Amino acid sequence: MQLFEHNPIKIYNSLTGKKETFKSIETGYVGMYVCGPTVYSNVHLGNVRTFMSFDMVFRYLKHLGYKVRYVRNITDAGHLENDADAGEDKITKKARLEQIEPMEVVQRYTVDFHNILNTFNFLPPSIEPTATGHIIEQIELISTIIENGFGYEVNGSVYFDVHKFNETHEYGKLSKRKLEDLIHNTRELDGQSDKRNPQDFALWKRAEPQHIMRWPSPWSDGFPGWHLECTAMSTKYLGEQFDIHGGGMDLKFPHHECEIAQNEAAKGKSPVNYWMHANMLELNGQRMSKSTGNTINPDELLSGNNNFFSKAYAPSVIRFFIAQSSYRSVLDLTNDGLLASEKGFYRLMDAVNLLEKLTASKASSIDINAWKQSCYDAMNDDFNSPILIAHLFEAAKYINQIKEGKETISAEDLTTLKETINIFVFDVLGLENVVKNDSGTDKLTGAVNVLIKLRQEARANKDFALSDKIRDELAEAGILLKDGKDGTTYSVN
Repeated sequence: MQLFEHNPIKIYNSLTGKKETFKSIETGYVGMYVCGPTVYSNVHLGNVRTFMSFDMVFRYLKHLGYKVRYVRNITDAGHLENDADAGEDKITKKARLEQIEPMEVVQRYTVDFHNILNTFNFLPPSIEPTATGHIIEQIELISTIIENGFGYEVNGSVYFDVHKFNETHEYGKLSKRKLEDLIHNTRELDGQSDKRNPQDFALWKRAEPQHIMRWPSPWSDGFPGWHLECTAMSTKYLGEQFDIHGGGMDLKFPHHECEIAQNEAAKGKSPVNYWMHANMLELNGQRMSKSTGNTINPDELLSGNNNFFSKAYAPSVIRFFIAQSSYRSVLDLTNDGLLASEKGFYRLMDAVNLLEKLTASKASSIDINAWKQSCYDAMNDDFNSPILIAHLFEAAKYINQIKEGKETISAEDLTTLKETINIFVFDVLGLENVVKNDSGTDKLTGAVNVLIKLRQEARANKDFALSDKIRDELAEAGILLKDGKDGTTYSVN
């Protein structure tokens, strides 16, 4: 029996606005699509947070025994500067500014994307398709939409007729927007657009003479619309209906809304059963923005070469920080928050490393199996990593108490504890067991060991006033002494 058979997951479905028990279309198999990056610049931390959330989802589904096909695309054409089909293609613009080929831009930033994700210990997706590699599929999809009466061609460009679609379908059901409200809040077309209505969106854009990235189609030499790409790639590899579609909250409208409309217009059915959206990452309480300078890229955070944070942080510390917040919550990246997460991360790693040194007893003083199930219950509740981490800290406390002789554990439970810790810390959360990089650690350890020896001598001489003074003054400095059967150890609080 696979773990998923007795670990039902509840997923918050953005489409219905509530948690629902997950049931895959085909028992034992999961199809998951996540919108990947537009590779025209370095990947930013907000993107990393989103992809990290779905990496954790992918890891947990695999752990439960599902066979997961995880598709995450690369947008290497067609993403205009303005989501309303205006402006220049982002990649083409970057190529023009740097006077290089568009595919050089794509290659450079795709490599950067993969390097960053590898640094943070991401699992690679099952398939990573590109928009330019699926032009034929997109042209076929447009033809079907036109044949079904929901697309129209004007001057070589093809648009999706949102008003016609809304007569028989519900445009806006994912983002909870009504077409009437969108019409009311949209300015009239200025006569420069080929669209029938401002709410219509591009399926294919005719390329201007200066536009470098272009492909032949029945309508013109041009390029596909951004929304169309994900519909073509997700359905090609996961089928006309699949289990999970993920992405950032900012993609809910219009991108994901348009994906639903395209699929229903072409295939006659809604494409996805569970829509999942990761929330924003803020920097010091404000939205990240290049224009205001309130932004930081992953390399700057990892190296410490920035004006926001007091030091560099290890990738697993950053990963741990992100996991301490629900993927659906806004997460504020601050120096104090990272420092606290670093302290917690190394405390957890200390406990993990201490596991191998524990001695089993005849019986356990706590219920390990109940604790183990609590870890599964946390992840089964919409992948609640903050609650999971709270349970892992409970285990860390228990491990330290066993070491100090205050609690006991049987050999069987010790094996269960080790296996469960490894599953959730390393396999599910994707953390790595790294040693704290602190050049002063050895010197600190040496100094504290001298004081521990002086304290032992004081106790041997029954000078308990001096012994207590050493302990108390170290505690005031944030260094806690722990007396156990194997001697005295210390931790930095």
